[in-house]
Amino acid sequence: MRRRGRGTAIRGLTEILYHMVVIAMSAGLALSLPFIVQSIAKNLLRYWSFIENERHFLVSVEVAFASGLILVLNYVRKSWRDSRDARLARGADLEYFFQTRGPLTQRRVRRLKERQGFARDVLFMGSTGFRTFVDPRGDLHRVIRTCREARILLLNPYSEGAIARVRSLLVPNITPERFEEQIRTSIQLLKGLKGAHRSVRLRLYDDPPFLKLTVLGDYIWMKHYHTGLDVDDLPEYVFEHRQNPGGLYATLYQYVVKRWDDPAIPEYDLETDELVYRDAVGNEVRRKEFASVGSGRPIPP
Repeated sequence: MRRRGRGTAIRGLTEILYHMVVIAMSAGLALSLPFIVQSIAKNLLRYWSFIENERHFLVSVEVAFASGLILVLNYVRKSWRDSRDARLARGADLEYFFQTRGPLTQRRVRRLKERQGFARDVLFMGSTGFRTFVDPRGDLHRVIRTCREARILLLNPYSEGAIARVRSLLVPNITPERFEEQIRTSIQLLKGLKGAHRSVRLRLYDDPPFLKLTVLGDYIWMKHYHTGLDVDDLPEYVFEHRQNPGGLYATLYQYVVKRWDDPAIPEYDLETDELVYRDAVGNEVRRKEFASVGSGRPIPP
């Protein structure tokens, strides 16, 4: 909070200095304008009498003027298109768009998520979560340790959806056993956070993953699980909550919350390693052992 207040004060001071510089430049231009006009009026006829018979010079001036005019018109046209695209993006609540994930972009994304998720509630839906919050280079590696509450939706490694996802990737080192190992590692991390008295809850869904969504306060980060493609190779969209009923933030938020509240998706008890099934009003109906930790095989129901 202290860092946020310091950043706000610095931004406020920067804006004040910017306005002071603009006012000073405007005043200086206004005061010097009569002298500039007077100087141009005195020297215009003398300069024109010198260059009016210089055809090469006149042609060069015309070409330069035409080129400059073309550049200005193209800039105005591009600015108008950018402004239109910005209005469309804001109408859809789109705040950021990351096409590629190079080292600099990855670092910026990680910092944005850390700032947006600090001391906030986090709701994440993905496949294994391994590269997202287990890997130290993951986007949520620090967020999940500093957030107020974490609700995690991961893929059940023993479901048909997990098998379908593995088969769709067609990558030799991506196997059901590898998926199981990654999800188990993610579960172990969440169990450690739970043991450290962090507010962590986990649910496991069975259908193939469709969207990778991360809700960080007023922001939603979205990726798409495309058939045959690694999700990290696809662009990422960031939507901001702007009280816009026609924007995509509300739609995506309702989608992921409904998935979390779906009684068909069991909750993983991080203390007993059991799947807990509840009814529509949240009452516990039954439990089923998920797997013995470290065995690599599910225990039959």
